[in-house]
Parts: sequence; C-alpha cells; structure tokens
Amino acid sequence: MIKSSEQGTATKNENSSAKLTIDSQELALQIAAAAEEKKAQDIVLLKVDEVSYLADYFVIVTGFSRTQLNAIAESIEERLEEKFNLHPVRVSGKREGNWIVQDYGDVIVHSFLPEEREYYNLEAFWGHAERLEFSSQSS
Repeated sequence: MIKSSEQGTATKNENSSAKLTIDSQELALQIAAAAEEKKAQDIVLLKVDEVSYLADYFVIVTGFSRTQLNAIAESIEERLEEKFNLHPVRVSGKREGNWIVQDYGDVIVHSFLPEEREYYNLEAFWGHAERLEFSSQSS
C-alpha cells in the first residue's frame, strides 16, 4: 500500500475502478461516531502513520456482547457506504465475534469484547503512536 500523509484512497464500489480520496482523520472520526451510535465504549483513535506502514489510524472500541460488536461493525459499514460509498477491503472476526477487524486501507477498526481488548492491549503495543481522544457527539 502506498500511503500519503493524510489521505486515504478507497474503491468507491466493487464494480468501479474510480477512486475517491477521503481524509484519513475524517474517516477515523466517522468510524468512531458510527461505533458510538451503537453504544461502543472506550473509543480511542491512534494515529499510527509515523510508526507503521499498515495504516494512518487505528480506531479501537469496546462492545459488551457479540451481538453488540456485530451491530457496531454493521453501523460502521452502513455509515461509510452511505456517506462515501466505501466498503472495507477486508473484514475478519464477525463469525467469532470476540474481535472484529475492519480494514478500510488507511484506517483499521478493532472492535473488541472487554476481555480481548485487555488481553491484546493494542493501546500499549502501539503506545508510541499519537493518541487522539474521541469526544462524544451527543455531549
């Protein structure tokens, strides 16, 4: 993946080769807001572009049941499809439901059950990344 400093490039839809350029920070904020709509907790955005080639941002959220994690993932997918006609490059973990990963190219979403989030502790692993607090849109 070739990355630019703040731009994410994603395929508009599966049948089109047209590209849409979206600011990766705006994409991360939209993902966080969609997760919050489904009552996700402990929403953290890690700006990893300076420390990793994987992505510009990780969005890490907690849900409290497998059903809630799936609802969070669906909310994110629906919002990004509606606003940007954007689909994830890859999704894994929906069947198991303990840790769902949605890859949007320059933004990767990690939705965890509390035990898995504590065990894998991505915030500590990527502790040298800039941490951005997500402020609730409802407050």
